[in-house]
Amino acid sequence: MSSRQFIRLVTEVPGPKSRAELARATQFLPRNLTPAHPVVVERAQGTELTDIDGNTFLDLTGGIGVLNLGHRHPAVERAVSEQIRRFWHTDFSVVPYKGYWDLAERLAAHFPGGGPARVMFFNSGAEAVENAVKIARLATGRPAVAAFDRGFHGRTYMALSLTSRAQPYKTGMGPWAPEVYRLPYPYPYRCPWATRRPHHCDQQCYARIEEALRMQVDPAEVAAIIVEPVQGEGGFVIPPPDFLPWLEGFCRRHGILLIVDEVQTGFGRTGRLFAVEHGGVRPDLMCLAKSIADGLPLSAVVGRAEVMDVPVPGALGGTFIGNPVAAAAALAVLEVLEDEPILAQAQRQAEWILARLKGFAEHWPWIGEARGLGPMMAMEMVQLDDERTPNPEFAQAVVEEARRRGVLLLKAGMKNHVIRFLAPLTTTNAQWQEALAVIEEALRASSDTLSRTLASGYHGEG
Repeated sequence: MSSRQFIRLVTEVPGPKSRAELARATQFLPRNLTPAHPVVVERAQGTELTDIDGNTFLDLTGGIGVLNLGHRHPAVERAVSEQIRRFWHTDFSVVPYKGYWDLAERLAAHFPGGGPARVMFFNSGAEAVENAVKIARLATGRPAVAAFDRGFHGRTYMALSLTSRAQPYKTGMGPWAPEVYRLPYPYPYRCPWATRRPHHCDQQCYARIEEALRMQVDPAEVAAIIVEPVQGEGGFVIPPPDFLPWLEGFCRRHGILLIVDEVQTGFGRTGRLFAVEHGGVRPDLMCLAKSIADGLPLSAVVGRAEVMDVPVPGALGGTFIGNPVAAAAALAVLEVLEDEPILAQAQRQAEWILARLKGFAEHWPWIGEARGLGPMMAMEMVQLDDERTPNPEFAQAVVEEARRRGVLLLKAGMKNHVIRFLAPLTTTNAQWQEALAVIEEALRASSDTLSRTLASGYHGEG
């Protein structure tokens, strides 16, 4: 089997042990639990993941953006081990512990909305979103909430009501929470006005957003607008640089609270601690999760004190919120991001990686666009005969070919036609070089296969 400096493949992929274990799993798990990669992990470190067959992969999925410091970062591992030796649960509302407010203090100091700030912890990104909406409604006395096309905010009912994708998330599960309204999100690659100024939507885009809101609800009835600084599940859509500042101004004019969902973009994914820092945006509330604790379940709502202090004692809570082990992990994450030059290094690294991806796009017409904001990067796959028509077949082919060669990738986008990169920020240049060489091989093999398919007369979707 193949061997490189980091990738080590000793069986076919997936290997016989992984296939056997996954076949066993189907006897006990519902069919909706279908892993993206049919390889069963045995151990992992940094960007390397080894399965039970002994194959070692370069993992560019990062647990869907949860592992910005990589698998088993030493500082996080030490913090978790030390905390477990002391205690691992009391329920903060019963017996409090210092780690909870130590972490709150550190996060409040980083809140881009300005101080004073308050912080409350939860378990998941969806919980953070749910509670941010509760806080916004209580603070404003208004019922309505607006969200954006292609946005993803979680799978609990309010979060899923805000999420803008029917299949596979919402079909057959309604009715949905009332007073949720949808707005168009700027998408420069697909914007009809961006052709005159590439990557800059015209003011007509923002006029459409304002018009869309007014046509659905009186802005005076809107408690909050929730937005992803870069859309994650929607396809790593990067809005124009002036979009979020414009949106903040719009919210201020109408007394609407701005909730920024930094669940996927936070903790260095875009090269800054939080993505809104790129534009100097000052949110009222911010939702955090995923890489906050480098793999342990933890989320947070951070917000302006006068907003966060509105709910009465007991109005918000939960048994496991701010778990002491997860809080210890999150403190370690912040210490690493504050004290080490990881973000600056990741930003520099992303520049040459994105240049390489853009080179792929120039060579293979299947790639409509390669884009990125810092190390949050993606390639959007399109049909050969129409560069704006999504091509999920090609995206899936590349993912499968890359896996066979030892690199794990993830898709995104409304048609699953975008390949996104969520590699740990600690991934070395040498690891990236090896991964990109594999991705280039996967692109070549997928292109050859689909070209032969098209020549035979099959043209796929669209």
